[in-house]
Amino acid sequence: MPTSLVTGAAGFIGSHLVDSLLERGHTVVALDDLSGGFRDNVDLRATFIEASCVDHERLSRLFHEYQFDYIFHLTAYAAEGLSHFIKRFNYTNNAIGTVNLINEAVNHNIKRFIFTSSIAVYGKNQLPMRETLTPAPEDSYGIAKYAVELDLKASHEMFGLDYVIFRPHNVYGERQNTGDKYRNVIGIFMNQTLAGEPFTIFGDGEQKRAFSYIGDIAPIMAESATHEGARNEIFNIGADTVYTVNTLASEVMRAMGGSSEIKHLPARNEVVDAWSDHSKVQRVFGTPPETPLSEGLRRMAEWVKKTGPRKSKPFEGIEIEKNLPPSWRQ
Repeated sequence: MPTSLVTGAAGFIGSHLVDSLLERGHTVVALDDLSGGFRDNVDLRATFIEASCVDHERLSRLFHEYQFDYIFHLTAYAAEGLSHFIKRFNYTNNAIGTVNLINEAVNHNIKRFIFTSSIAVYGKNQLPMRETLTPAPEDSYGIAKYAVELDLKASHEMFGLDYVIFRPHNVYGERQNTGDKYRNVIGIFMNQTLAGEPFTIFGDGEQKRAFSYIGDIAPIMAESATHEGARNEIFNIGADTVYTVNTLASEVMRAMGGSSEIKHLPARNEVVDAWSDHSKVQRVFGTPPETPLSEGLRRMAEWVKKTGPRKSKPFEGIEIEKNLPPSWRQ
């Protein structure tokens, strides 16, 4: 029975991945510092450890305590827009924390390191985003993710560390932190509905995205640990159908069973249109059915109504105030 370490396991993507690994017979150690996730997201069959990947000494003790076969690294502060204003925090958590984990993986002869990157590595004007394109990230978050991708490649060439890199995008679903106002637009909309607040949209709302239901991607990520065709490869993963944010707002209202006022805020500095080509992941893993947005939103809305509105504290470590969107100052 393989033993897998899942970092970021209390987040909604990590917790669904834990479920998929348990279904496959893995023994799972779930690591999270609970800065953005929730302990009750994690299946009780997993061994939960509250710790941060930034703490390299704690990681070292953990790797001496357990004999891991696979690492699934999902820990990140995934707020692309905010990353411009929290550079030190971003690189510490998203780059240095990952490097600490890579060091342990090499020193303990891990069979495979599965890393969750992001389509943020592509930057703008590269549509559809394909794995053969040269990354040109536009924000500090994307830069950190791409740096880790390069380090994994270098670590494979130098030390023989096998890896798989996934570049997911706009993932949503049950257990998402809907109280985070800096990321996850679907969760933000649903939380605003429950709180009786207007939907807030940066710019005119015509920016385009493909929204990926968590149930479609977690099983593929779990399978990648032992799939020979995935070894040392990079995969875009997620939905193919593209929507504007304005259309998304209408779909969320329908799923939540009500209507909300829409408040347009000044546009922020972000990639306007972003969607990926998934022919490579489909070729290697097969072509699973894509959960329609309406169905995925229905499932998430049902969960959100049960859990109720959530609140999160404003990010307290802003490092650069210049050009910070006013709505993020509150």
